[in-house]
Amino acid sequence: MSKWYPKSGRVIFHVDMNSFYASVETAFNPALKGKPLAIAGNPEERRGIVVTSSYEARKYGVKTTMPVGEAKRLCPDLIVMRPTFERYRTASKEMFKILADVTDLVQPVSIDEGYLDITGCEAQGSPLEIADKIQTRIKEELDLPCSIGVAPNKFLAKMASDMKKPMGITVLRKRDLPKQLWVLPIEEMYGVGEKTAEKLRKIKIYTIGDLAHHSTFELKQLLGVNGERLQNRANGIDERPVDPEAVHEFKSIGTSTTLAQDTTDDIEIRRIFRQLANKVEARMKNKSVVAKNVQITIRYHDRKTITRSKQQLDFLETGDDLFQVSMQLFDEHWNQMPVRLLGITAQDLAEKSEVTQQLDIFSYEQYASKEKLYKVMESLTEKYGEDTFRSLKNNEEAKVTTSFQKDFLDDYKK
Repeated sequence: MSKWYPKSGRVIFHVDMNSFYASVETAFNPALKGKPLAIAGNPEERRGIVVTSSYEARKYGVKTTMPVGEAKRLCPDLIVMRPTFERYRTASKEMFKILADVTDLVQPVSIDEGYLDITGCEAQGSPLEIADKIQTRIKEELDLPCSIGVAPNKFLAKMASDMKKPMGITVLRKRDLPKQLWVLPIEEMYGVGEKTAEKLRKIKIYTIGDLAHHSTFELKQLLGVNGERLQNRANGIDERPVDPEAVHEFKSIGTSTTLAQDTTDDIEIRRIFRQLANKVEARMKNKSVVAKNVQITIRYHDRKTITRSKQQLDFLETGDDLFQVSMQLFDEHWNQMPVRLLGITAQDLAEKSEVTQQLDIFSYEQYASKEKLYKVMESLTEKYGEDTFRSLKNNEEAKVTTSFQKDFLDDYKK
């Protein structure tokens, strides 16, 4: 058995649930099995975008981020459902419990995927035997399919899990790189987005193999330190450990919304920014963090999207502060064209307990005068519920949402 477990090195799994939201709905309602199914944010309105689809739907060309109308044209029999996040949350929790039965070294990275380090699990069998047991348990106990990548590091495990779907188990070793990895188009490499792929193609990098063998100096000139990092990954080099605590490390908290209709109405735009600010405040409060940077996203009617941010002198934590900075950014950068989507992201986060507010003579009175009010409002909210100050703060939709966020990823331990 020791031949499967190197003396110096690791054995890493990447477990990736297949078509997760659609698979959960099918497990909940077996009548959907074998039918083309898509999960969309709002099927009735144009904001309805396909979040995920079953493999039966994908055969017709239905893809993630595709508008519902286009998906239905490609697949007239497509069943479109709204997401039911509590269902997905429950399924995710049970899936990670199964992974935790194998090893304590489990690192969730999203609601439907995670890494395991099984280097010390010789007593449970070979890596392939362990992978098969995990896949079988998830299928039999949850009725959900998954693919598993087996490799000496996280990057290769991630790439391997994408190679056979659904229900695949793929081993990717460094000696397999020329035939299994380097032949793939550069845009299929994890960590290479559309814009980066476009830049790489301009310097004649078309495959992952091209990246692996390109001039490191030129890559660093083009992409900075990320150029060298991507090249290392292409050569199978990735020293990142599987870190169970990494789920608590996050760099930003944000939310956005697509408008029902394109608008230039200043009152409507301010109302939406207020709602977004309150949502971000609620999530920041839930994580006990404060922010030093605020970023807004504006998508126009022609789908052109811009982001603009502003670094703050002091940490921010209230919806009022987020709203004020966001509106200032919007007023400075809006080109007066109809707006389709708006978003707010709090960045440069820090734990509230570890931050000491540095008050100067100009901000002292502002913070001191609000502090007692905030404490009274929080105590009354705890006593009488979340709706107590809804009219005062215009706090509609400020409930914490975790549909695509990582806020819940440690739930499986509870």
